[in-house]
Amino acid sequence: MTEDSAEIAAVRQRYARRPVHGVDWRYNPLNPSVWQSVHERQQKMLRLFRRLGWQDLSTFALLEVGSGSGGNLLELLRFGFDPHKLQGVELLEERHAKARDMLPPALRLSCGDACEVDVPSASQDVVLQSTVFSSLLDDAFQQRLADAMWRWVKPGGGVLWYDFTVNNPGNADVRGVPLKRVRELFPQGKMQAQRITLAPPIARRVAAVHPSLYTLFNTVPVLRTHVLAWIAKS
Repeated sequence: MTEDSAEIAAVRQRYARRPVHGVDWRYNPLNPSVWQSVHERQQKMLRLFRRLGWQDLSTFALLEVGSGSGGNLLELLRFGFDPHKLQGVELLEERHAKARDMLPPALRLSCGDACEVDVPSASQDVVLQSTVFSSLLDDAFQQRLADAMWRWVKPGGGVLWYDFTVNNPGNADVRGVPLKRVRELFPQGKMQAQRITLAPPIARRVAAVHPSLYTLFNTVPVLRTHVLAWIAKS
């Protein structure tokens, strides 16, 4: 077994140990801490697109690495992206199948190792990853995937990154990806980043008292655990 195939097998095992989203209350969209963090991320992404000067999102090609059950791609369709210009790549067959059932046929979905998917170089305006790299514990595999993502980005486009930066002491299956590491992964990129998302353990506790406490506690930057970054290719 090669190092890459060993890490892919390990990723499958890590995800198999995770609770099912929507069943476990911690990840249920009806949980106030969940829907508020989702809305915050959506708002920050849309503001980022505005700062980039984008007005018609249907003109941009976007590929998501680790597209899961299709939730992020569904959001992007609602934002105005054209399904003919959206792609998703997912390693896990069950999640890929759920996405295929939910998303329009015009949206291209691939299943397998993202590094092996046939994506033309410089073909994407945006390559998105959302909490994928924190589940990759092998540094070399992280770099291999980052190199593939960077190769797919057009000049003038970029990598859209959302992931957490701190380790979770209660979960050895994930590892925070600090900004220093992100810069190492994309050394040629020009990065703009912002800290968002109230630390989930704190968010769950305070939102259970009252949903408005999420916003209050989220005003304290040190309590935010995730980064939303745009890594531009000049």
